Amino acid sequence: MAEDTGHTQTAPKGNRLLIALAGRRNVGKSSLLNAIIGQEVSIVSDVAGTTTDAVVKHYELLPFGPVTFYDTAGFDDEGDLGKKRIAATDKVLWRTDMVLLVTDETGLGEFEQNLLSRLKSLQIPYLIVRNKADKAPSKSLPQEGEGIDISVSSLTGEGIEALKELIIRNVPESFKNKKTLLAGLVRQEETVACIAPIDSSAPAGRLILPQVQVIREILDNHAYALVSQSVTPELLNRKPDLIITDSQALKEVAAAVPDNIPLTTFSLLFARFKGELASLVKGAETISRLQPDDEVLIAEACSHHAQGDDIGRVKIPNLIRALTGHELKFSFSSGHDFPADLERYSLVVHCGGCMLGQLEMLRRIHECERRGVPITNYGMAISTALGVLPRVLKPFAGEF
Repeated sequence: MAEDTGHTQTAPKGNRLLIALAGRRNVGKSSLLNAIIGQEVSIVSDVAGTTTDAVVKHYELLPFGPVTFYDTAGFDDEGDLGKKRIAATDKVLWRTDMVLLVTDETGLGEFEQNLLSRLKSLQIPYLIVRNKADKAPSKSLPQEGEGIDISVSSLTGEGIEALKELIIRNVPESFKNKKTLLAGLVRQEETVACIAPIDSSAPAGRLILPQVQVIREILDNHAYALVSQSVTPELLNRKPDLIITDSQALKEVAAAVPDNIPLTTFSLLFARFKGELASLVKGAETISRLQPDDEVLIAEACSHHAQGDDIGRVKIPNLIRALTGHELKFSFSSGHDFPADLERYSLVVHCGGCMLGQLEMLRRIHECERRGVPITNYGMAISTALGVLPRVLKPFAGEF
């Protein structure tokens, strides 16, 4: 049914289905993960609270594809350390695409009902897994409308293959009908020029992930990919049907590319792919209305060593200061540490989110909207500051 393959390890984080096992302590979450994977990847013990930090395991769930399982600490953990474990588990839920709510022979109690409410508020699809079927039938079966449930035994293996098939049948629609970065933009045998400058922030010996994914998709569309560090006369003589540039080179590229050649950025492609273009455009429009001492959050999906010309920590703040003429406050977050106190910010400027799943990026956008905080992304902020946002949005005309 499934096995761990090399493809599982190399699939981009943002392209994997993230599945969290959540529930009370000692209901058999770790045993269940081991049974699904067929390996001892989580420590199993009769002592409640054995799992502290989330255990992460990549897996190839065939015929669906690459997934990542998270074995989390129990949501009923106790004490000061237990509260921290629960908070860490809640962060996992924020980036999860599907949850296996694991219970045991005691069935669904008040705790499970509270967790179900939390999953519904975050709009996370879930399956109820009644573990320890070898002991006794579980009590308090799900009520109508509560979700799909299945009875399994991690000890005997009963129901494990059926659970895998159930997971595949209930994969979120966003994964079944996967959007593509270049949907509607590139046709077979067209030519797309990618401008990928190699500067001090470029990783040694390779391209950054958004560039790699776009180039691969150009090839998947049976189109021609031209890759250059800058716009040259020779490149323009090839009359590309579309030019996609790194946002950091946008000023020079926009000046060099004639108006009759469609132009956009890698960042805008990811804004469309991972999030909601209209919401991010609306957020970009608020930049010019920022007031002195307003605080702006720069949110990065990955952690990296910030250099002197870092795009998120140096270039974008300087561009926004220059556009507004104000001395603003800037705060920074990275990885999965998205702040809970969003109301303190007048604007959130998010990276392209290539390391985030689509549902996690959408949750961040929706949470900002729910709190009344405008949100945009790097490419839109840079395009706005340079006065070229309408131009780089033209390829997406009619979509927002």
